[in-house]
Amino acid sequence: MSKLLVINGPNLNMLGIRDTSMYGIKTLQDINQEISCAAEKNHLEVDFFQSNIEGEIINTIQGAYGAYQGIIINPGAYTHYSYAIRDAIEAVNLPVIEVHISNIYKREEFRRKSVISDVCLGQINGLGYAGYIYALEALNRYLKEVH
Repeated sequence: MSKLLVINGPNLNMLGIRDTSMYGIKTLQDINQEISCAAEKNHLEVDFFQSNIEGEIINTIQGAYGAYQGIIINPGAYTHYSYAIRDAIEAVNLPVIEVHISNIYKREEFRRKSVISDVCLGQINGLGYAGYIYALEALNRYLKEVH
């Protein structure tokens, strides 16, 4: 059974409160529950981590090496400037899918650049909470094809 790690970055703990017109009314806990159900249906094990602190996210990515087969990450605002998170993803050499609830390419100019995407297997954005489920299913298919 493959084991995946879902990492959420800064301010995603405020889902359900923060700009509900953009991010909806579900909390991160609600989303994690949906991901858990999808993981169970796909015979996957999944763990969750959220932090507003860049170093904690980096430590968690590094800790995934040898413990997980893939990562789903919504780096939040770190998407646009955290070369340290990018380098951690590259270093662990795991398949990673970057997820964004909103379409970052339809937002402010500074949000349209991801410094992380080039070291990720793929990116899903603008599809709301379902993007996490699509990422989980895509990683599952990818892992089955590779192994």
